[in-house]
Amino acid sequence: MLNLSLAFHLATMNMFSRHAFDVSFQGHTLKADSIFASKGHVLMIHGGSKDREASLRYRYLMAGLGFGSTAFDCIGHGETGGELSHSSLINRTDQALAIAEHLGSQLTGCMGVSMGAYNALKLSQSRPLRSLILMVPGVYHPSAYRVNFGPEFSAIIRQPRSWAESDAWQAVAEFSGNILVIAAAEDRVIPAEIPPRLYDSASGQGKQALLTVPGADHNSVWQALQDDPSLYDKTRQLLVECLTKAE
Repeated sequence: MLNLSLAFHLATMNMFSRHAFDVSFQGHTLKADSIFASKGHVLMIHGGSKDREASLRYRYLMAGLGFGSTAFDCIGHGETGGELSHSSLINRTDQALAIAEHLGSQLTGCMGVSMGAYNALKLSQSRPLRSLILMVPGVYHPSAYRVNFGPEFSAIIRQPRSWAESDAWQAVAEFSGNILVIAAAEDRVIPAEIPPRLYDSASGQGKQALLTVPGADHNSVWQALQDDPSLYDKTRQLLVECLTKAE
């Protein structure tokens, strides 16, 4: 039997238009699009092996809940194109900042997936946000931040437990808004200790929640949500709680 909430989500996807735009960035053209709604606006940052299309189902879900969103293709991905080796973690954060500046005061939150979760945390240190959603979150040793993607970057992050010395723990502790961490129970990419440590490191000034999706691996969270109506509804509730401005 199809979950009624999921059925509504599928039925209303065509109600929400995507408005494309470009942002110039260091000789590149970042390709982006926005979906508009009334309760807030979320910047989506994709992972290292995806592009902005990967977040579309979550964006439609949030739109149905009243929250708009903007997603963009980082350099080396999707319509933006370019060479991945010309980018880095700090460059991805700067790209997100360029999009955030284009959005201006309407921006209220950020959702980062995998590598993008680290960029979301970095973004929160320079932009006033009320919400962070960190999905299957990757975090990195500070020495990897300014190194271009390639062999040197890979050598740093492959050092055993290099992530344990990440500055992400401090970044999440400094964030005063709402935080939702979403983990995949069968994730073979992100060490199992990272999501609960992010949750435990949060300041507690806003609402915070940790959702572990059973049966999901790094790339199958959405499928797991579709297969479990009660989990899908719980996820919707947690998204609303995270994205809603505190009274």
